[in-house]
Amino acid sequence: MGKIIDGKAVAKQLVSEIAKEVEAFSKDFRVPHLAVIIAGDDPASRVYVKSKVRASEKCGIDVDLVKFPADIKESELFQKLDELNNDNSIDGILVQLPLPSQLDSKKVIERISPYKDVDGFHPYNLGKILEGDPLFVPCTPLGIIELLKRYNVKTTGKKAVVVGRSVIVGKPIAMLLANKSKNGNATVTICHSKTAGIKKILSEADIIVCAAGKAKMINGDMVKPGVIIIDVGINRIKDETVKRGYRLVGDVDFESVSPKASLITPVPGGVGPMTVAMLMKNTLKAARLKYKNKG
Repeated sequence: MGKIIDGKAVAKQLVSEIAKEVEAFSKDFRVPHLAVIIAGDDPASRVYVKSKVRASEKCGIDVDLVKFPADIKESELFQKLDELNNDNSIDGILVQLPLPSQLDSKKVIERISPYKDVDGFHPYNLGKILEGDPLFVPCTPLGIIELLKRYNVKTTGKKAVVVGRSVIVGKPIAMLLANKSKNGNATVTICHSKTAGIKKILSEADIIVCAAGKAKMINGDMVKPGVIIIDVGINRIKDETVKRGYRLVGDVDFESVSPKASLITPVPGGVGPMTVAMLMKNTLKAARLKYKNKG
């Protein structure tokens, strides 16, 4: 079996490192400050927000949780975002997705100042990744790069395949792996639901990042020995042997792929914990940007 990439342990170490950096920064300037907005009462969103607030507290970052009802009007949310954009004491702004149906997520994201967009979803920040000079990188792709770095994965000259083309994970990680950088310089192929001959493409890959949202779509017959697997998928499948009636699995069939992989992320406990840690890293970076001429 391949070596497990322990995202939970790496994230814990990162939070500890960030906490020390925040403490030092706070002595010289002030405590970094994050604003988190949640609209509605989606159970999964509540869990994610709670984990972000908890991580902020562990890092010594001040966090304001702004709650709105599910029927909030766009104008109300925009008013709040404008207020936070203009508040010099707020370094980072995060709007928890998904939003209620009457709100246009794209418009909401574009309303956030790019310099406070710690989720990294603003078109300006996505464009900066394409340019090879990122300001804020979306937290999941940033977490993937950090995992590869911490496990000493050499990407230069490698064949990397990204399965999935979302602006949150697929496209940004593809660009980061392809960009001219220490953790880039890979030859990247993007696959998706319309890709023909995906099995052959995957069988030649040195590194596979799967973020398609389809349970166990990649099995051991589709990959070569020694492959490095980063599984971003989180899918619920029925399992009556456990109390809650379901279990979480990735986009990769762990049982059949792990014997062939040299490194593999589990689900859960792989990429997920890194996403929250990277949010903390981006928030500290946002605070530093305000004082970069003073340091």
